[in-house]
Amino acid sequence: MPSPLLQMRGLHLKFDLFEGRSHVLNGVDLSIKKGERVAIVGESGCGKSTAIRAILGLLRGRNVHLSGSILFGGNELIDNKSRKLWGDIRGRRISMIFQDPTAALNPVFTVKDQMTNVIIRGGKVRSRKAALNIARDALKRVAIADPDRILNTYPFQLSGGLAQRVMITMALINRPELVLADEPGSALDVTVQEQTLHLMSDLTQEDGAAVLIITHNLGVVREFAQRVYVMYAGSIVEEAGVEELFNNPAHPYTRALIDAVPKLTGGDLPKTIEGVVPDYTNPPTGCRFHTRCSFAQDACREDQHMTDLGHGHRVACVLHNNINRLSVK
Repeated sequence: MPSPLLQMRGLHLKFDLFEGRSHVLNGVDLSIKKGERVAIVGESGCGKSTAIRAILGLLRGRNVHLSGSILFGGNELIDNKSRKLWGDIRGRRISMIFQDPTAALNPVFTVKDQMTNVIIRGGKVRSRKAALNIARDALKRVAIADPDRILNTYPFQLSGGLAQRVMITMALINRPELVLADEPGSALDVTVQEQTLHLMSDLTQEDGAAVLIITHNLGVVREFAQRVYVMYAGSIVEEAGVEELFNNPAHPYTRALIDAVPKLTGGDLPKTIEGVVPDYTNPPTGCRFHTRCSFAQDACREDQHMTDLGHGHRVACVLHNNINRLSVK
């Protein structure tokens, strides 16, 4: 079996804050194969964005304590200070699509300036003229009919949908092996978000790139991902193929997320998840969800380990065999 393109093992992250030490990531394990589309799903504040920033080596400082392992293409990224390695990885082998393209693009440079800089930094061409031709062709690839006009535009002059297409183009223009997508299109209306996801899916499949998408939208997960990790309060609580996860959720938190999705038919209102995400400076012992879980038992206050349910389905819950038969208290 070939090695994963990306493998994260036992990733712990702590921040020193005025309030105390915040335990943000709690032993995260995650892997992605070449060409695979993987999602991390969870509520806002659960640590999804922080995890992908760790992949890019963006979490640095005296108040940051990062431990564990992140292997990409056989290279260990944790505490790796090699400028050559990061120069080869960021924007070349790994690229990022940010949540809000208008905030991520530099407002004082034209699209042409930013795109040609990315292309030249990728190392395939050195001249601005050659880079401009590549940029023009790349914009045509994302169905922009008048690429020359867009290239001479500033980001703040673009609509949200056009800005997102420009950002996707910039992320894919150097043909990266892995694309990290942080809530792509969530700042846009639903129709444009749907178009954005289809575009991103089509282009990454054409290029053979793996994608790690983070979202709280289960509709996005079901449509886009092949495999899903469910994250709660910095811990991975369940992993499964997308259809297996929706048909047979084995963790109470996964089931609660699915039950919270509004239904188009029937008169029942979505079920809310009681309580709030715990304080990371003083997280609960054991399963971090037990303070909000309707099925919690004494055993839930002890450390939980992933149980293999077969066919790539793994869960960290002592009740995994009975979760779909239990009724809410």
